[in-house]
Amino acid sequence: MSRRADRCLSPKPRGECPGASARGPSPLERSRERAGGHSPDDREETAMHDHRKLGRELDLFDTDPLIGAGLPYWLPDGATVRHTLEEYIRTAERRAGYRHVYSPVLGKRELYEISGHWSHYSDDMFPPMELGSEQVVLRPSLCPHHAVIYRSRSHSYRELPLRMAELGGMYRSELSGVLGGLTRVRAIQLNDAHIFCTLDQVADEARAALEMIRSAYEALGIRPARYRLSLPGPGGKYVAAPEKWQRSTALLTEVLDRSGLPYDSAEGEAAFYGPKIDVQVTDGAGRESTLSTVQVDFHQPERFDLHYIGADGAKHRPVMVHRSIIGSVERAVAHLIEQHGGAFPAWLAPTQLAILPISEAELPNAVALAERCADRGLRAEIAGPERGTLGARIREDRLVPYQAVIGGREAADDHVAVRLRDGRRLDPQPADAFLDRIGALIGAHTTDLWDDAVS
Repeated sequence: MSRRADRCLSPKPRGECPGASARGPSPLERSRERAGGHSPDDREETAMHDHRKLGRELDLFDTDPLIGAGLPYWLPDGATVRHTLEEYIRTAERRAGYRHVYSPVLGKRELYEISGHWSHYSDDMFPPMELGSEQVVLRPSLCPHHAVIYRSRSHSYRELPLRMAELGGMYRSELSGVLGGLTRVRAIQLNDAHIFCTLDQVADEARAALEMIRSAYEALGIRPARYRLSLPGPGGKYVAAPEKWQRSTALLTEVLDRSGLPYDSAEGEAAFYGPKIDVQVTDGAGRESTLSTVQVDFHQPERFDLHYIGADGAKHRPVMVHRSIIGSVERAVAHLIEQHGGAFPAWLAPTQLAILPISEAELPNAVALAERCADRGLRAEIAGPERGTLGARIREDRLVPYQAVIGGREAADDHVAVRLRDGRRLDPQPADAFLDRIGALIGAHTTDLWDDAVS
């Protein structure tokens, strides 16, 4: 996609992804381009879209043994995708009434003893670090920090529901054998939020979270494979509180039933503190994973002694609803790479517009157009004649949503000849009108490349 000089940041792929640096026909070149990406039902095609290979081919991310397994780093184009995705989620959360916080990635061991993570989840946590007389731990979850933030101030029932969100780091000591690309990593950036609410507000908040997930999936071009009601199973993995489990399970079951969403129940998939609704997705090979989740938690509000002052002037215990719209940024981007074969929705694409001057004579017009794009917040790059013939440049930027070709006639009239990623060619049109139009589509976070209803 991008061919900037900073591509030298990307080292040659290693044994984990053999052949990724070969310059012969790639899976992308053999794949069928579509306006909205690749259908998840087309298994033969999407099975070729291994995000580990494409992530390196497209210079999105990479790994290095010196940094460590399960610790990928993001290259400039990948960082653009990640930043754009994070800003989309933050904006959606602000519109839905969430307040954002920051919390540290470390916490005292005592914090996780109170939350229950230490007794139920310590096998997945990194060992404590000794700091004088204290032990601190890399957090495996954000919810204990958010519980403490809630507890730090008094709250009235008039403030509820209080929606607290964070795109924050957390760490899991995954075994080397299960690590893979971006889907299973040890350093995770989680789109997390916790809603502190009354019992009567739980169902509405959970339904609203499911609607946020639906809206995000529509913008991202993601189709859920199924919805799963994740329940506890046998063994000591779960908090022993039968009444709390029954109440929280009944609430989530009611939410699913009233939503009309088909779902399956699965024992042994709950969080240690409560049941959850998991939104499952599948990759091209048919492997299933959880991307988004909504959980009801009666456990941690009790453990942290959270309360609010009710209308009667007495203290009451809030319920804690955990919800994640896109889950971990790493897994979300991995799924998007495979879902779309690198042909991201235009609003998410690292480069949204490739500007192709036919000759050196049109280069000043291309530079001026790129500056207008920057003023509009559009990500554009110039693919000049130094990169080869016009046909070669068009093929090289085949994953860029929009291409604007500028010849002598277009330069004289301040027009552009437009090519869309799906193969459509549009009549030459005024440059500003074209930029306004694609800017509106990108701003709407749609998967459509062109609004055919507008003449």
